[in-house]
Amino acid sequence: MLFPVIAAFAVAAMLSGCIKNDIPYPRIPQLILAIAAEGESKSAYIDSLSFEVDIYLDETTDIENVRFSEYRISEGAVSDPDLREGVYDLTTPLYVTLSRFQEYSWEIIAHQEIERYFEVVGEIGASIIDPAGHRVIVNMPEGTDLSDLTLTRVKLGPEGITQLSPELRPGPIDLLYPMRVEVTCHGRTEIWTIYAQLSETVVNTTRVDAWSQVIWAYGSGLAGSDNGFEYRRASDTEWTPVPDEYVTRDQGVFSCFIPHLEPLTEYAVRAVSGEDVGNQVLVTTQATADIPDGDFDQWCQESAMGGKLMWCPWDAGGEQYWGTGNGGSITLDVNLTQPTDHTATGSGRAARCESLFVGFTGIGKLGSGSIYTGKYLETDGMNGILAFGRPWNLRPTKLRGYFQYTSATIDYASAEYASLKGQPDTCHIYVALTDWTAPYEIRTNPAKRSLFDKNASYVIAYGELVFSGKMDSYQPFEIKLDYRDTSEVPTYMQITCTASKYGDYFTGGNGSLLYVDQFSFDYDY
Repeated sequence: MLFPVIAAFAVAAMLSGCIKNDIPYPRIPQLILAIAAEGESKSAYIDSLSFEVDIYLDETTDIENVRFSEYRISEGAVSDPDLREGVYDLTTPLYVTLSRFQEYSWEIIAHQEIERYFEVVGEIGASIIDPAGHRVIVNMPEGTDLSDLTLTRVKLGPEGITQLSPELRPGPIDLLYPMRVEVTCHGRTEIWTIYAQLSETVVNTTRVDAWSQVIWAYGSGLAGSDNGFEYRRASDTEWTPVPDEYVTRDQGVFSCFIPHLEPLTEYAVRAVSGEDVGNQVLVTTQATADIPDGDFDQWCQESAMGGKLMWCPWDAGGEQYWGTGNGGSITLDVNLTQPTDHTATGSGRAARCESLFVGFTGIGKLGSGSIYTGKYLETDGMNGILAFGRPWNLRPTKLRGYFQYTSATIDYASAEYASLKGQPDTCHIYVALTDWTAPYEIRTNPAKRSLFDKNASYVIAYGELVFSGKMDSYQPFEIKLDYRDTSEVPTYMQITCTASKYGDYFTGGNGSLLYVDQFSFDYDY
């Protein structure tokens, strides 16, 4: 029997030389699913669409010698380098290649904020600290004796692990000539130079940011002086002092917010320090705008796959501003989000979002009823692909509206949230302003998951409401937006309401029910 076996292998070998395999390898993106570094200040952000990871390090972590405590990638992928081994210098981006059928290049970027300060009695504004140039510049008023200054506090490196030579302590300091200081941390020494210089300008209006009904102003002046701001309409002549409760002071640096202003109006703002007056800055406040269809009155039914009728939160033939997950659940004849006559005002319509198990014969997933600014794109197996966000360039201060919620017990949970089983479900309403250049693609498929992250660098402002329990009627809510920087202007706005906070992970309670109605923005403080 040996010959027929050998002959068969020979024929197979000849045929293999004649048959051309034109079937391409599948294109399956290879993903970093989880990553954590020792010494993190907060969890990493993974962008599966751009193949980027942002790592946030505590200030005491040695950024040149970072070890990863967790690193999980797509099953079957090969990582070069393998981050589960060794230590890495993250002062510059780290590039990782994941290979399976094709190669996918990932970029890992580390962020580390180190608080530094150098404060001298009577200085103008705050000392200028230049970590890249290893310099400190102290500005003092004309006539100051630079050889007889008083240092109040200093910090030029991570807390508790930085040594200065010579050692600097609060007390007399001579900066008539530049001072050379050795700053040592993690076994490495940098040479810093500390300068003092005289300035004729005592007070300066450094920046003014105009929103719709609020202006933010920033200034520098003499530390210890009566520092503040004045403002007026550009068409007026009288200046109005900004009330003290609106002003924040830190040595010679100070800022304020000016509320209750008129939209689309030009104002003049200036910093003051005692009897000294700073430069005047002219700004024009932004407009205000309503949230399109924020009352959730517009609804229609459209024919979906198989002729099934799907509820859509827009007028027939009208603009599609809001989206739902019905594009996925309707394949099993379920509308998780629907209109309702049960409203906060007793008239019109509201949105009714319910979490339900969607499937048959025990096979399926929990679907969370939701409504969001954006659009449902397509269904990926039993998962959804969504486009989040609508263009927006205004800076509101609060999201207002009405909601009513009844939570069910969490009876469906993914592996990540198995510990939540048996606990009451939670609804989630959040608003975000972002700097996206296009709608953000959301994918719930665990193999290529990409979700919204409130801690991501693209978020300019964020606020949320989380509630668990049973409500017998609508209640008003107010969500304050927290901005990371008052000067940044958003490009997109995202509002999301869901009956199950962890619905993106198919975790929640079958029957959790959320009603939302009458959404609007507030632009004042």
